[in-house]
Order: sequence, then C-alpha cells, then structure tokens
Amino acid sequence: MLQLNGGQPPNPRAQGVRWSAEQVLSLAPDDASRRAGSKLGTAGPWSEAGSSGAGAVWGLCKGSGSKPYRTVVDTAEVAYKCSCPSRKFPCKHALGLLLLWVSDDHTVPDTEEEPGWAGEWLEGRRKHAEKKQETGAAVAKAADPEAARRRAERRAERITSGATELEQRLSDLLRGGLAAAERPGYGLWEETAARMVDAQAPGLAGRVRELGAIPSSGQGWPVRLLEECALLHMLDRAWLGLDRLPEALAATVRSRVGLPAVADGRAVRDHWLVLAQYDTADGRLTTRRIWLRGRASGRTALVLDFGPPGRPPQLSLSVGLVLDAALTPFAGSGQLRAELGKRFAAPAPLADRPPGVDTRTAVGLYGQALLDDPWLDSWPVTLHRVIPVPADGGWQLADAEGDSALPVSHAFHSLPGLWQLAALSGGAPVTVFGECGHRGFNPLTAWPEGPGEAVALA
Repeated sequence: MLQLNGGQPPNPRAQGVRWSAEQVLSLAPDDASRRAGSKLGTAGPWSEAGSSGAGAVWGLCKGSGSKPYRTVVDTAEVAYKCSCPSRKFPCKHALGLLLLWVSDDHTVPDTEEEPGWAGEWLEGRRKHAEKKQETGAAVAKAADPEAARRRAERRAERITSGATELEQRLSDLLRGGLAAAERPGYGLWEETAARMVDAQAPGLAGRVRELGAIPSSGQGWPVRLLEECALLHMLDRAWLGLDRLPEALAATVRSRVGLPAVADGRAVRDHWLVLAQYDTADGRLTTRRIWLRGRASGRTALVLDFGPPGRPPQLSLSVGLVLDAALTPFAGSGQLRAELGKRFAAPAPLADRPPGVDTRTAVGLYGQALLDDPWLDSWPVTLHRVIPVPADGGWQLADAEGDSALPVSHAFHSLPGLWQLAALSGGAPVTVFGECGHRGFNPLTAWPEGPGEAVALA
C-alpha cells in the first residue's frame, strides 16, 4: 500500500474546509436540476439541518406538501437520499442542501449525532456495504473452479468462431473494394455486429458498428475505413494467436474483445485528485469516466461506473476534490483502469493542479502508450501553458513558449466547454487536462494562469 508522506490528511470539518459551490453544481444531472438546486441553496426552506464529522449532511426542506422532505447526503461516499418523488440523482433538494452546507456554517452546524431518520439510512448503507463484501467473499469461496474453467473455454470457442467469421467478412470487403462499402448500407454492418454478439464478443461487435458509421461520413472516409479495418483485423489476429502473446498484452486483447476484466493488481493508497468526470451513453448504458491522479505516486487512474438507460451512475466525484482512498488496478498492458476501494476520509477540496507538459511531449506520450495497446483511442495528458486559438475552421491548443500545437477534436467544437475554455484563457496561457488521441485533443478540465479553481469543461 502506498501512502502519502505525512500520514492522514486533516479532517476537513475540523479545519472549516468544505466543498465549493462549483463542485456541488458539477454533480447536477442536468441544467434544470442545477437551476432548481441553486434556488434551494438558501436558509429559507430548510430546518433541522446539520453535518457530522463522519461525512454526512442532512436537513428538512419545506415543499408543497404538509410534510417537509427529508434529505441526507453521504459526503464520504457521495450518495444521496431524499423523500421527494424525483427520479434524478442528486435531486434539487440534495443539491440545495449541499450548497447551503458549503456557504453557511451557521445554518448547517457540525454536530456529534445525526437525527434518527438520517442515521438509519447511513447505518443501512454501512451494513449493505459490509454484507456485499461478505457475499462476494462467500461466492468466491463457493465457486466451482472446474465449472468456471469449462464456461470460460466454451466462451473462448464462441469468440474464436466469431473472430474467424469476421476475418472472412473483412477479406470480402477488401476484395470487393472499399468504394463498394457504401452500397449495402448500415444493415450489413448491424447484421455482422449481431453475429459478434451471438459469439459473446461485445468488443468486436462495438467496433463493427463503428465501421458501419464510416462510409459516406464525409471527405476521406475510405482512408478512415481502411484504418479501422486494419485495427479490427489486428485485434482478430491477436485473439486467434492469444496463447503466443505476453500475458500483459493478452489481458489487453481479452478486454478489447469484450471479456470481463478483473481488478487484481496491488492496491495503491494515495490522495487522489479528481481531474475530470464525464458521461457517455450508447442507448443501452450510461458510462461515467472519472480520471484521478495520485499526489504521491504520480499515477493516473480511470474509474468507470455504469447506469441503466435514463439513470445516471451512482458514483459522482467533483473536479478539484481529493480522495484519501485505495485503488486496485485492472490487468492489461498500459491499462489505466482501476477500481475504487476503501476511502479513509471524506472528499475534500484541494487547490492543487497536476504537472503538465508541452504539446510535442503529449503526442509522444500517446505514441508510447500505443506500443502497449495498439487499439487505444486516446491517452490522458495535462498540457501546461497552452492558449486556445481558432485555426483552419477549428480550434487548437498552442504552446505559449513554443511553435507547436494540438488540434482540438471536432467532437468538442459543438460543446459549450470550448467557449468556457476560450473565456477562461482570454488569450492568456492555461493548464488543460484532457485526452490526447488520433482524433485530436479533447479538453476536459482547465485551470487559469496563477491561482484559481478547476473549471470542468465536459
């Protein structure tokens, strides 16, 4: 276990340090919740509010009914409970309570004990976590290794069959010429993707669907299609020759094909700075990506959380917070994904920003990462002293003291974060964390020159 020098961090409540309003509002699931929560961030509708050093905030919020809504937030694990009928997490009452908590020490005083209704929920969460841990240990102990081995072999056989069929389809496509890829339409690609789903290879299915979106997608699409076909062919061949690969690369191939990954590395305890958080949705699942950086270890880690359609993931961490926690890395060469484990203190604000590099070094870091994982779309990088400037119908991040620049990915051009970044800079250098890849740089968080809080762009 890795621990930051100096031992445990100071208790944020004992020091009077609480989150900022910007960090609270970044938890809102949408703009409507953000506006509604801001209106409830005053003392007027609240009564019997309080907070505890154990990492909880609670209060009663007057609503339209005869009984006030009971709202409680676990600030250590960042979870919410409210008696209102809203299906949003967090609801406007939880946001309002947190805003009140961060702005007014007198309205939300520190106390030794929670009220019964809040303490009951917090205790239930603790017991549920303990039970889940015990259940997981019991299941692992009771599992039949031989049965698990047979299931893994059957699935591997199905994936091998699917990869062999996909190789034939790619050969047919190239033999007929890429120009002919426009004629069949998307139906052929979707049929091929469905065959990969039947083969229990969701990773291959996803890449096939991406191929289907390339024909007729704009100037130069045949080149992009050839590049993606080559990467898919390389993944197929890697799976078919899996037993000849080094174990770390073999683990990466299994993950890329779609086999479930396991966090089985050595746990690393550190103070993890939250660099960025954003969601992506594919119609079946909402994926939340949270980037963290250890202050002592210097490691960058990616924590994933998932939510069903229409519901955001439960885990939510505001940019600029720091967690004293243990992370367990997943297997695979060059893999940054980790599982968030035990937390040793409630998240607390921190003015730190990660060290950065220039744009040339950023490209080099992405290229180095490709040696370990050729299917990698991007790599996390912090750019130091760059200026956002318009160029060639788009935007780029130019080194303030150099002659190189990185293009901003076109997918980011339609997002309001681009204008936030330009406004934050105002022509002056900024520090930007984001993902650097072959499609350009995707800015996620920015810091102004000199003192100033992190600004989430995604």
